[in-house]
Amino acid sequence: MRNKRIFNFTLSLLFILTFLAYLKLSHAQESFSSVSKENIVPVAFVALVASPSEDKEKAFQYISENWEPTFPIMVIEAIYLSNDPPLAAKLIKLLEQKTGKDYGYQLDRWYDWIWNNDEMVHSQYPEFKSLLYGLIDPKFAGYFSSGKTSNIRLDEVRWGGVRQDGIPPLRNPKMINAKQAKYLDDDNIVFGIEVNGDARAYPKRIMAWHEMFVDNVGDTPVAGVYCTLCGSMILYNTEHEGVNHKIGTSGFLYRSNKLMYDKDTQSLWNTLWGKPVIGELADKDIELERMSVVTTTWGEWKKRHPETKVLSLDTGHKRDYAEGAAYREYFATDELMFNVPKLDKRLKNKDEVLGLVFSQHADKPVAIRVDYLLKNPVFHKQIGEIDFVVLTDKSGAARVYEAKGLKFKNWDQESSVTDVNGKKWVLTESKLTSPDGTQLFRLPAHRAFWFGWYGAYSNTELIL
Repeated sequence: MRNKRIFNFTLSLLFILTFLAYLKLSHAQESFSSVSKENIVPVAFVALVASPSEDKEKAFQYISENWEPTFPIMVIEAIYLSNDPPLAAKLIKLLEQKTGKDYGYQLDRWYDWIWNNDEMVHSQYPEFKSLLYGLIDPKFAGYFSSGKTSNIRLDEVRWGGVRQDGIPPLRNPKMINAKQAKYLDDDNIVFGIEVNGDARAYPKRIMAWHEMFVDNVGDTPVAGVYCTLCGSMILYNTEHEGVNHKIGTSGFLYRSNKLMYDKDTQSLWNTLWGKPVIGELADKDIELERMSVVTTTWGEWKKRHPETKVLSLDTGHKRDYAEGAAYREYFATDELMFNVPKLDKRLKNKDEVLGLVFSQHADKPVAIRVDYLLKNPVFHKQIGEIDFVVLTDKSGAARVYEAKGLKFKNWDQESSVTDVNGKKWVLTESKLTSPDGTQLFRLPAHRAFWFGWYGAYSNTELIL
């Protein structure tokens, strides 16, 4: 339902933009029939959305008479953006005739059918996406072309219903001290970080409206990327090999997970991987460093960090920042807003897991059910040569530390952790410290909805 509302909300903007873009197209070519042969396929499909009736009919006739097995995805995307019910009906009928499938107007079933078969897209499918979505936001046109590297299936890249940065990131947001944060109740959910001693809290009730903050924390350029749809907040160091990548929200999704973009090259980045996947940077072997973040309650975080800074309600935007106001309907059910190719029914779609993936063993991701960690507040695990301990407090906040062969048996849910030899270690956000000064450092991990984690890491180990 929310997906439909987003679509309706953007529809009027879309058709103002498409009409203006069509005027440009018409200026360059007098009619659809004059389009050059090498460009006719992408232009024909875009004409189904953005042209006068006469050219729509010509485009439909061309597509019908020159049908190829690579056409279904372009038909579906044209239907999704069409505001012409009679034409949409004709396109559905054409799809059914040409494919032998009878999914009717159930576009998600058409997507499922396409995604669960080998990728089959037209050689000019990237140009089609560039033309079509460039009508919504001219910046979108730069995301796609046949000359750009793509490390993911392009037919799985879907428009999320907003323009570039249409969900506005918070760049260098105003922060206040804990005593000033009168708007927060102790049970409100926050994402807590500490970088070089600089502790900060980012309430979920604000981040759900913005989905990203970009700032300098502890003298480190960072971005906290919150994919509301897949329930994941990830903290990245945005500097890689001396380049600070200025990232934002692209407006597109991959497996219901937001794609980021960088301002300098307009490459698209996978949020859960921290890697560019489409565009100029996609073949550059770039992976942003993951940093530690914890999902906890405001009461628990400020108890541990009374000196913490926290987001101000003065964001420069007008939103209902009440707890639970954003995405209330989405969080209330197990249904997805955007379908994905595969689901794993071992857990419900939106059951929360703690996800771990280490660059040294990127092929061995692990997901641990949050409910399991609540029952096992001291949990040991090993991935390759990396052994670690997960310590979970009563709020559900889970922190991961290297163990280096040591075993821990309990902790007081605050700051004291006891190993099997009876030695007490002090827990801080960045490390565990023994009485003799030995240190075990924090390892990155984050929460996610099960469906979102599985969509990014289908080879994951799952601990229930």
